[in-house]
Amino acid sequence: MCAHRRAQRAAVRTGAALLAAGLLAGCGLSSSEPEASEPADGRPGDASAAPAPTPTGLQDSPGVPEPPSSLTSQRLDWKRCPAPRGGEAPGSAWRCARVDVPLDYAEPSGETLSVALVRKQARDKGRRLGSLLFNFGGPGGSGVGALPRSADAYAKLNSRYDLVSFDPRGVWASSGVRCRTDKEQEQAHRSVDATPDTAAEEAAFIEDAADFGAGCERRSGAVLPHVGTVAAARDLDLIREVLGDEKLSYFGFSYGTELGGTYAHLFPHRVGRTVLDAVVDPTADGTGHARNQTTGFQRALENYLKDRGQDPEAGSERIARLLARIDRSPLPTDSGRELSESLAITGIVAPLYSESSWPALTAALDEAENNGTGTGLLRLADSYNGRDGQGRYDTQSHSQRAISCADSTSRPTVDEARALLPEFRKLSPVFGPFLAWDTAGWCAQWPVEGENETPETSAPGAGPILVVGTTGDPATPYEGARRMADELGEGVGILLTNKGEGHGAYGGNDCVTSTTDAYFLDGKVPEDGTTCS
Repeated sequence: MCAHRRAQRAAVRTGAALLAAGLLAGCGLSSSEPEASEPADGRPGDASAAPAPTPTGLQDSPGVPEPPSSLTSQRLDWKRCPAPRGGEAPGSAWRCARVDVPLDYAEPSGETLSVALVRKQARDKGRRLGSLLFNFGGPGGSGVGALPRSADAYAKLNSRYDLVSFDPRGVWASSGVRCRTDKEQEQAHRSVDATPDTAAEEAAFIEDAADFGAGCERRSGAVLPHVGTVAAARDLDLIREVLGDEKLSYFGFSYGTELGGTYAHLFPHRVGRTVLDAVVDPTADGTGHARNQTTGFQRALENYLKDRGQDPEAGSERIARLLARIDRSPLPTDSGRELSESLAITGIVAPLYSESSWPALTAALDEAENNGTGTGLLRLADSYNGRDGQGRYDTQSHSQRAISCADSTSRPTVDEARALLPEFRKLSPVFGPFLAWDTAGWCAQWPVEGENETPETSAPGAGPILVVGTTGDPATPYEGARRMADELGEGVGILLTNKGEGHGAYGGNDCVTSTTDAYFLDGKVPEDGTTCS
């Protein structure tokens, strides 16, 4: 599983929350380059005219021009999906298409880009409820890659819904942002200290962050100003209309909850049955997200240590000392590459997303502490960073950063990050320094201005939205679910609490899964404040 972070360097990339699929990473396709058959340069895909679906009759998002009929009346050309490099094509039940969307919604009749879609039609055609759109998180996760891999978890929903997902604008096959070559990414992982201790290391850290942004501008400058969440939410509405649905039925995980909340704010009267799982705190700015995740990761680590019969405080200090030793002297691995402190932190973070991955963390820590080698932690870090055995990286970390920095106005300075260190170290001796420094490095000298300090998710007039929070979630701590439910508004945000571990609940907790299924399939809304354990 991957996570969502709004202030996070590529070394600990977060991504699509493949919650029910039980995957640690692999949140995008395995290749670091788009498929040749899926253009990623923003050119229009195949589309032809078709009768427009019945309009809702309600004008949400006033002041923004509606897309022209040439876009709202597209007929999608569904075809067999291609295989990703190094993988297999999804089965014969899956079809892929492309939908054209405005590059800039302020000029909806201007230039377009094409968004990649994947669909599996409902099995029970006579009782079909419509399309159910998924976003698995990130930002930057490929829904076209993720949904077919995890679809078994949604088989019950597929009985009456077409399962549909997409690569959001700026992601993979939808004009995917690319900022670095594989060689450049590898060099950054080797040479840049994400917890700088000297002036020289600080300068190198910020220089690397600025270089990343400059690379995005060189390679993806045409789309870089247009990859924010508000534009993606407008794409969701256009996809809804082209699919012929009067309202949007939506299942969002991790960052997908922010996208869903943004959609609800923009189009409250077009909100259908919607579930948000592993919820991003909509009240937090970039520094707030870093603070939340420092708390969440430390909480998960302490729960892990308790499960092993260890004192959480003593265990955390021991791991912090291990990281300090690795910072001074990186560990050898059986691949010939070294395990740096930054990669070691990534390797510790990765298995905290799912309790089922805790044994892998135990083995990797035991190896590092007792054998003085870092093979296990490096393997976990590589999986999390989207690096395959040939040294190729996927581009999720590129898209994630581009979307995050297009969204957020937060641009903390080095001095401001340094000032956070005492507080963040107190919150977590293991993750605090990394996440404090990350506030300055994430969007440093970014070539595009951010849109908002925090996302707007108030949705007066929307129908009930089920908000699922897990008490032990490391990446989107439980408190964010409470705040999202409050921000959506009274009678809109319906909080469902999962007392458990891991990043997300659907498919991992029977009570949450059955409650969610009953809502999607039968419209049964649980009582606000319901708890599953």
